[in-house]
Amino acid sequence: MKFFIDTADLQQIKEVNNWFPIDGVTTNPSLVAKSGKDHKTLISAIAQVVKGPVSAEVLSTKALDMVEEGKSLHQIHPEVVVKLPLTQDGLIATRKLSAENIPTNLTLCFSALQALSVAKAGATYVSIFVGRLDDIGMDGMEVVAQVLGIFSQYPEIKTKVLVASVRHTAHVLQSATLGADIVTMPQKLFYQMVHHPLTDKGLAQFLKDAGKIK
Repeated sequence: MKFFIDTADLQQIKEVNNWFPIDGVTTNPSLVAKSGKDHKTLISAIAQVVKGPVSAEVLSTKALDMVEEGKSLHQIHPEVVVKLPLTQDGLIATRKLSAENIPTNLTLCFSALQALSVAKAGATYVSIFVGRLDDIGMDGMEVVAQVLGIFSQYPEIKTKVLVASVRHTAHVLQSATLGADIVTMPQKLFYQMVHHPLTDKGLAQFLKDAGKIK
């Protein structure tokens, strides 16, 4: 499974990538707005740090506008993936961009049938928002399991399953157990993945005992 970081904060990306090699980055308009930086400049800077896909989202809502904006974003760097909303216009734009070998990431997926539609359109990635499904009383990881099960039945499907809206390490563990292609998560979860109280306790004891060594 590959690990993407979900942020537009360049410092966070550099910090985590220093000890946990990041496979890619996902951004969205909200994250970019928080950075206070120019969109294209920021995406270019991120692509220089992480040697992997960087999802940059379009702001347009009409298919033809999405295509033009997507082409412009992809020109920033070869690793830029055009992030599109999972709408009919988004699917039209996906087909057109895919025909030109421009990678796409369909975002805001909440059902297996939506994911199947994304695969039929030829998208590179489908982002399933598990946390938001959990928020409304549904089981987000169950949708991931359904999508992985469907995709596994059809070898011609090349779309990668990207688990997004990840809220805690249990989501990460379940993603790995189910065999998801990618999980994207905020900075804090990278730290939570490697932290365990028994590790801290054991290290403290080792250091205490080390002081007794002559």
